[in-house]
Amino acid sequence: MQKKADGQNYAPKGKVASVCSWGEFKVGIVGLDHGHIYGMCNGLQEAGAMMTMVWDPDPAKIAAFTAKFPGVKAAEDEAEILGDPSISLVAAAPVPCDRGALGLRVMDAGKDYFCDKPPLTTRADVGLARQGVARTGRKFAVYYSERLHVEASVFAEKLIAEGAIGKVIQVVGSGPHRISLPTRPAWFFDRRKYGGILVDLGCHQIEQILFFSGAGSAEITASRVHSYKYSQFPDFEDFGDASLVMDNGASGYFSVHWFTPDGLGAWGDGRTFIQGTEGYLELRKYIDVAADPEGDHVILVNHEGEYHHRVAGTCGFPFFGRLVRDCLDRTSTAFDQGLVFRAIELAIEAEEGALARGQGKMTP
Repeated sequence: MQKKADGQNYAPKGKVASVCSWGEFKVGIVGLDHGHIYGMCNGLQEAGAMMTMVWDPDPAKIAAFTAKFPGVKAAEDEAEILGDPSISLVAAAPVPCDRGALGLRVMDAGKDYFCDKPPLTTRADVGLARQGVARTGRKFAVYYSERLHVEASVFAEKLIAEGAIGKVIQVVGSGPHRISLPTRPAWFFDRRKYGGILVDLGCHQIEQILFFSGAGSAEITASRVHSYKYSQFPDFEDFGDASLVMDNGASGYFSVHWFTPDGLGAWGDGRTFIQGTEGYLELRKYIDVAADPEGDHVILVNHEGEYHHRVAGTCGFPFFGRLVRDCLDRTSTAFDQGLVFRAIELAIEAEEGALARGQGKMTP
């Protein structure tokens, strides 16, 4: 059952669409600090991947995971997974600041890597990850779930490719989240560990802006972070926003925050607005407020008319099948490695820029 009101444990499920034979593609799991790992593994399993072994320092987390994925073996340690030649991919959701180093160990062990967002939290991490990919030839995939695991986004990609709104000239994203304070671990409030709000949540938005605008890179023209409410956590930011200009002339803006009210039936009213030269799109991802508790609504307006597409259960999540086949075939259809790294790099630049202007100062 999907916990739609709880973003940290929201794990979408789609239709089974195997792209390989059973046992052909085995996955090891390392790090269970964020509930996104369940969505990641759901998607992989639906694409035909076999979850085989899991490791985390916390036995309770392992027990919870193996209850959801019966038949998965609890490994003795990380080394057992990295040393298993039958495992092709390691899926991971440790504390954000640890994801980059884990990725290097995974790739150096000859395996592809698929981690939760944010994949990296410092510029140095980004540089090392790029070097690791170049050195090993392995893949460093990232679970940018607000695009990859949302059918409204999958449908929007199709409409844009078909020319439904002409050339994309602006993308605006809104990424509110419910804070659910009692369930959050200590690392969630430590900027050194989660990277800051523009890294943690902003990387989702930047990746979408780059992707939907068809850009390869961008410049951060403004960014801001602040803590309006949760001053008891000195290293925690509850609001952030940024503006970007793409290398192809398109523009972007996004805001992210932790102020989803308890009355909303979803963890966040995530929306994306895509303006083209011949029309525009609005994606109502998780809920259509006060109208439909089901998400995945796509509003299209162009020269032909006004359209409201309800796409839940219709598009599936092709990223996962593409990722499995890319790992097996050594192709690159699921994601652009350069874009994956540039998205998080821009998020780090936006966070650093906001801090340099004296906002959200980190305590010693």
